Amino acid sequence: MLDIPRYRAGAAPAAPPGVRPHKLSSNEHFLDPLPEVLAALAGSTGVNRYPDATARPLREAVAEAFGVSADAVLPGAGSLEVLSRILQAYTGGGADGEADEVVFAWRSFEAYPIAIAAVGATPRPVALTPQGEHDLDAMRAAVGPRTRVVILCSPNNPTGPALDHAETADFVRALPADVLVVVDEAYGEFVRRPDALDTLALARRHRNVVVVRTLSKAHGLAALRVGYAIGDPDVFDPVWRVVLPFPVSASAEVAAVASLRALPRVLERAEAVVRERELLVDGLRERGIGHPDAHGNFVWLPVGDRAAELADAAGRAGLSVRAFAGDGVRVSVGERDATERTLAVLDAFSRS
Repeated sequence: MLDIPRYRAGAAPAAPPGVRPHKLSSNEHFLDPLPEVLAALAGSTGVNRYPDATARPLREAVAEAFGVSADAVLPGAGSLEVLSRILQAYTGGGADGEADEVVFAWRSFEAYPIAIAAVGATPRPVALTPQGEHDLDAMRAAVGPRTRVVILCSPNNPTGPALDHAETADFVRALPADVLVVVDEAYGEFVRRPDALDTLALARRHRNVVVVRTLSKAHGLAALRVGYAIGDPDVFDPVWRVVLPFPVSASAEVAAVASLRALPRVLERAEAVVRERELLVDGLRERGIGHPDAHGNFVWLPVGDRAAELADAAGRAGLSVRAFAGDGVRVSVGERDATERTLAVLDAFSRS
């Protein structure tokens, strides 16, 4: 276990005196949750009692929002916890003593190799394309007899591109039917690509496809830790055997249900994030700063070995961003002041 790297969360900003700080390192929503969600949370009582052991109110709310059965919903304390339980159920040391394998794109979410190694499986990272996209052909070639799970991240964190539906459908059809495909859609509400992957449609056609989502991003409930997966109930049967009782707290569940019932308004607020993202992207384009397609609530700046230097420059301006040593910097979409200050930092950085 000591060989497994620890997850490193985005740092809080430390602004100079008189400068308003902006945390742009954790891809959090810059708006508070909806008023009715905050009201539901404030009115949550009965904390001396356990919540429903299977988070049924949450599962029913997800089912109603997306037209599936409650049995097709797997709840958890954030999407990563849901993914971890899936990996625990489907991968590990293997019956013959050899480790199972999990294929995923890299660079992608930092917690993937941690979660995979924690269950005793072997991570099989596959390099992204130069455009920061999944190389689906290379990922298919990496699938072997020991592969049990393939993880797709759309849009990809930290680079930003979203998967194309037709290409992903072809990819799934080419895989062995006993390989589970987990699509991480933590940032799915921010995708505006017209040919983007329709994960629920894909999951209806292929029982080995599971969609994992969170309420931390577009719903603005990061502190409450609520996530879920949608898929075939039979696929979830072995996962339920390793899900701990009471996977979501009562207060978190109350807020999540209220937010899911107001989904159209949540999506309107996601549109506000997209508009701010496009202003940031336009500013990058005007300055000739190359970057992959941005479909999350963040942009990726592939500055390579200057990642730490750029992060330090942003920090001096009261902006905390996420540096990935040797690769680049991820900047979360924030309020207008954060956007303008980010572009000003980049102007100075490009002259240095």
